[in-house]
Amino acid sequence: MDRRRLIVLVVIAAAIALFFVADLGQYLSFDYLESQRDELRQFVADRPLLAGGTFFLIYVVVTGLSLPGAAVMTLAGGAIFGLLWGTVLASFASTIGATIAMLVARLLLRDAVQRRFASQLGPINRGIERDGAFYLFSLRLVPLFPFFMINLVMGLMPIRALTFFVASQIGMLPGTVVFVFAGTRLAEVSGPGDVLSPDLILAFVLLAAFPWIARAFTNAIARRRVLAAYRKPKRFDDNLIVIGAGSAGLISALIAATVKAKVTLIERNRMGGDCLNTGCVPSKALISAARAAHTVATADRFGLRDAQARVDFPAVMERVQDAIRTIEPNDSVERYEGLGVRCVQGSARLIDPWTVEVNGERRTARRIVIATGSEPLLPPIPGLDEVDPLTSDNVWDLRDLPQRLLVMGGGPIGCELAQSFARLGAAVTLVDMAPRLLPREDADVAGLIAIALDEEGIDVRAGHRAVRFRKADQGGVLVAETAEGEVELAFDRVLVAVGRRPVTEGLGLEELGVRRTPAGTLEVDEALMTTVPTIYACGDVVGPYQFTHMASHQAWYASVNALFGPFRRYKVNYRVVPWTTYTDPEVARVGLNEDDARQQGVAVEVTRFEFAHNDRAIAERSRVGFIKVLTPPGRDRILGVTIAGPHAGELLAEYVLAMTHGIGLKQIMGTIHVYPTFAEINKSAASAWRKANAPTRVLDWVGRFHDLRR
Repeated sequence: MDRRRLIVLVVIAAAIALFFVADLGQYLSFDYLESQRDELRQFVADRPLLAGGTFFLIYVVVTGLSLPGAAVMTLAGGAIFGLLWGTVLASFASTIGATIAMLVARLLLRDAVQRRFASQLGPINRGIERDGAFYLFSLRLVPLFPFFMINLVMGLMPIRALTFFVASQIGMLPGTVVFVFAGTRLAEVSGPGDVLSPDLILAFVLLAAFPWIARAFTNAIARRRVLAAYRKPKRFDDNLIVIGAGSAGLISALIAATVKAKVTLIERNRMGGDCLNTGCVPSKALISAARAAHTVATADRFGLRDAQARVDFPAVMERVQDAIRTIEPNDSVERYEGLGVRCVQGSARLIDPWTVEVNGERRTARRIVIATGSEPLLPPIPGLDEVDPLTSDNVWDLRDLPQRLLVMGGGPIGCELAQSFARLGAAVTLVDMAPRLLPREDADVAGLIAIALDEEGIDVRAGHRAVRFRKADQGGVLVAETAEGEVELAFDRVLVAVGRRPVTEGLGLEELGVRRTPAGTLEVDEALMTTVPTIYACGDVVGPYQFTHMASHQAWYASVNALFGPFRRYKVNYRVVPWTTYTDPEVARVGLNEDDARQQGVAVEVTRFEFAHNDRAIAERSRVGFIKVLTPPGRDRILGVTIAGPHAGELLAEYVLAMTHGIGLKQIMGTIHVYPTFAEINKSAASAWRKANAPTRVLDWVGRFHDLRR
């Protein structure tokens, strides 16, 4: 504890001790007020300024130290100063005192509490930042909530002192007026309890509920105002129109059809979206082919001599297309029309909040879901257009393996494709302006992947900012800026994988007033409703996670809320979000990592277990990697897991289940895992945590017990 906190704590403790030791509470009792009422009134008449100042100061001290007696002092304000001045003095003194108490709680406790309970307080903090004044105002209106407890709790939250003061001043005013008025009728009151009658408490509760009712009413009016400029159809062609047939759109349409809603699904390109045609499926097919080539090239690790494989790159790319064709029927028009979905091929445009035009035909629906996904981002680097850049969309059209491939972007897509093309025989240079690869992962994870790529012959150039491109006789040249100056990197083809942007152009959303976030995604609320109440959105077009499984997750909320919103709304849940980067070794993660915990000030205990100690990993010569499990110090509740190693994505599933359902490391340790498997690594990590948190004192006593038994 720093010196400032220590001084404040000592002063407060001394003041509170003096209050109780000297029995000062007797002067803040109802009996004392009633017995001294006439004398106090005379003192006010003789010295009004001194009396008012003394009363004000005592009130501030009492509320600032959270001492009992505030209710009696409010009655005293009315008894000795009258309704007007009693209200003014008590109102401002109580608010100043409450603000002091809040600031003291913030100084002494907030940092420790926020660190200790960071994961639980995250959603609460965001709610307070957004609507803290509203919540505080409602609490202040109801005298049932102890005011000192409200001061303490708000001191732990991220609410500004000025916001706290203003909301408290306004919120406490009705109750203050009631108590001050009761003080002016002191002869009719036998104690503070007489003031808070059941009828009065009910009135305060209704008063507190009024802002919530008013807010809901205001929101309803605002939604109606958005739609007021348009003529609502008397009847609708569909219950739901879904624009975009990627993962989010397919699931949205499927859910609507499952609950017997009439739904139209519109796709301008190919059913299945990016995941099937240009993302997850083709990339994993390419990765598997590259892994096979690498296994043959390194077969001597297993005692296999002279193993060789000639990479037939066109055949590899044809196998990629075969994987797409095999899965394609699951996402086809035929399948979805068989499930009751009306599928339309074409570019959709919204005419009004209920009407969509496609291929010259207009169709209406009570609700619309936007699921148009995202597309590769091409940064505005001079000369990039001249060198015919590849992206994750068109790289699958290649049939000739580039001899020199430059990959821009050290994120998951860039690392995966760089490693795959290198294993298939290309000379790959990987460039990123960030100081390290995989910036969303911990430094040791990024370092492990950088070493793996380097050992496979990939020229990793972190900290290189692309300045310009120029065309050359064969391919092109990238001029990049580094800490040491400019460097030139020659290539035959360049693959740009620096991120993706949401697809929103041409849909007519701007004309309808659908707002976007600074990141370019559609702005939605917790139910995935846009700023136009008939339009919902999900998937990459919303973010914040550009994963197929998250698009499917959001699709359930978007479609259900769109169909049943007037009766029940569900808030989308982002509490447990897993993802995997399919490099070799793989990187899988859920929840916090060490970087996140450090940035958020969350105190964590990190349990680490190396793949090198797993028998299956040893047997398969796959010993590179580790698992890190983050827990609160001394507790087994899982806050986050990062796995870097073989089969990391599959190993992560056990932790996703555990975090979703509140299962701790002790229960994982107590679960039988098949031997020998990589899955035993999860149990080994749990056992490592148990060993580090062994009850040493209990074990000492147990040891003595056994000594006696011998």
